[in-house]
Amino acid sequence: MTFGDRKRRLAAFLDEVWSEGRIKACDDYCADTYVVRHDPGDPWEGRTLDREEFKARVAQSRAPFPDQRFHIQSLLEDDGKVAVAWTWTATHRGDIPGFPATGQPLVMSGLTVYDFDESGRIAGHWQVSDRLSIFQQLQTQSAAAVSAPRS
Repeated sequence: MTFGDRKRRLAAFLDEVWSEGRIKACDDYCADTYVVRHDPGDPWEGRTLDREEFKARVAQSRAPFPDQRFHIQSLLEDDGKVAVAWTWTATHRGDIPGFPATGQPLVMSGLTVYDFDESGRIAGHWQVSDRLSIFQQLQTQSAAAVSAPRS
């Protein structure tokens, strides 16, 4: 791959798979195995997933937030890896453990470094994200829902 190809491929992957929910497109973007090297709070952290397991991960992650969008802030490519700074927006439409759906918007930011295999397919990531802000937003929204007057 020439310089910049990985960035274009990753941007398309984030849009098609994660933002649009076209999970079958993983077949076009992902390597046979995908390693979640570092992703605190992610139930798949430290695991090596085959492509079908990765698709299940995407589906499960998107389920409570079907309108989620990744907004790319910056893409940097070096030594066969691409780092992306992103902002994530979504509406909390499905229940997650401890938090029934609120129908309210959520925002989070993070940074992910993606690995690519020799054929240019995405083979894993190392990520940090502001999951604490999501927890705080959900707590605030849940508290507001409980204290709201009922008609």
